[in-house]
Amino acid sequence: MNVQGSFFNDEDAGKIALLNGELAYHPQFFNLAESNHFMQVLQETITWKQESMKMYGKEVLFPRLMAWYGDTASSYKFSGNTFSPQAWTTALQHIRDRITPVSGQQFNSVLLNLYRNGNDSMGWHADDEPELGHHPVIASVNFGAARRFQLRYKSDYQRKYELLLQHGSLLIMKGPLQQYWEHQVPKTTKISNGRINLTFRFIHP
Repeated sequence: MNVQGSFFNDEDAGKIALLNGELAYHPQFFNLAESNHFMQVLQETITWKQESMKMYGKEVLFPRLMAWYGDTASSYKFSGNTFSPQAWTTALQHIRDRITPVSGQQFNSVLLNLYRNGNDSMGWHADDEPELGHHPVIASVNFGAARRFQLRYKSDYQRKYELLLQHGSLLIMKGPLQQYWEHQVPKTTKISNGRINLTFRFIHP
């Protein structure tokens, strides 16, 4: 594996410099009590749905449950689907307000993914849809089972980077990262517990 990235100290602690991109990882952004609370609340209050996409002329179910919340004008399109947001819940607003000062970005929407166990996954992709704008800032919050988050350079698949996203962690993706890198959450036979991932975004009208 050709690992591209290094950690910085002092005021840059948590930042990971990649070729044509930047990550900032905060492994315990939410404490254990908060993380356990949000995991339970989101499982119980979010309207989860297993969406599908067309592949080779057939409808194929996404291998996870999903939900889209946000401001009224923050509809989002990917994989041939258009998602109209549900209204912010109190828990989602609280999480958003906590991460906004750290990310330096106002967010008007959030995509939630519920990985029921290690069989649920996310394939290789980049968050580079036009409505996200140029060099989008995307904040990824994680609750539940720790899962591998892998990145690969679009023009050189041997150039890779990997993180283990932990319970209560915050990962911020910024700069030209989405233009040059893809990311995924692979399947694993080692995990039976669930995980909830929230990716906060700003959708341009």
